[in-house]
Amino acid sequence: MLTPWGDLWVEDAHVHFFSQQFFSLLVPGMTDAAGRLGWQQPPDDASGLAQQWTDELDRHGVSKSVLIASLPGDAVSVAQAVASAPSRFYGYYMVNPAGQPAEAFPGMKGICLFPAMHRYGINDETVEPYLQLADRERLVVFVHCGVLTVGVRKKLGLASTFDMRYSNPIDLHPVAVAYPSVNFVIPHFGAGYLREALMLADMCSNVYLDTSSSNSWMRYLGVDLKEVFRRGLAAAGPQRLLFGTDSSYFPRGWNKAIFNEQVKALVELGISADEAASIFGANLRRLMNRTEVAV
Repeated sequence: MLTPWGDLWVEDAHVHFFSQQFFSLLVPGMTDAAGRLGWQQPPDDASGLAQQWTDELDRHGVSKSVLIASLPGDAVSVAQAVASAPSRFYGYYMVNPAGQPAEAFPGMKGICLFPAMHRYGINDETVEPYLQLADRERLVVFVHCGVLTVGVRKKLGLASTFDMRYSNPIDLHPVAVAYPSVNFVIPHFGAGYLREALMLADMCSNVYLDTSSSNSWMRYLGVDLKEVFRRGLAAAGPQRLLFGTDSSYFPRGWNKAIFNEQVKALVELGISADEAASIFGANLRRLMNRTEVAV
């Protein structure tokens, strides 16, 4: 993709895969949930939605992306999407440690934990089998911290019984220390817990920060995106920041506005072409394809 630093290989670390199965799990019995949201109905076959995303990434010049199964039980959809285009996608799947066994899925690269959503502590013993699985299978562990709002639930009138007590990135510190060979990803710069996310990344070289979404939590701290990136670079360095958009549905598709905002902030900070290449693709590619932990 052509950028102010030249032609970059861009990979997106955060795209939600809203499959037909996702909607069936979210609102059982509601056949027109996507339509009620004003979204395009996804194909019945996950490989059809994968093709839509392939075409969308091609249109924007994005080389590859992570696809996230956004509810427990939808791992098969993302696994099918990845299998249909392994050169274009990495797969993550969400789990609820209290409700399902620790199970690996072919072709998947990461496990997603949402402690506030499912109301558990990241240090709870129910999480241990997933950490052991990640260690054994060399999976990334994506841990959502901070403010958690799921717009699709609100628009459909669904309750969001989340518990913010389980949202602090600092809670992950003993886990990251106990599992030094597992790489952890904190999305949205900690989604409001910026200081804590930076402290964690500074103390643990196996913790990465994902830059995705509008980062609307910045209003709580009185900072702008440029300042967030400045602090993120100081704490984690350009080698542990992962560009992401938080793209999710059609017809909007890939959220280029998020990309443009992040490019603008980083241009103003004066990062080098090598640093931009790391943040916008090389870090994710290295993380997904290596077997050793960050040093």
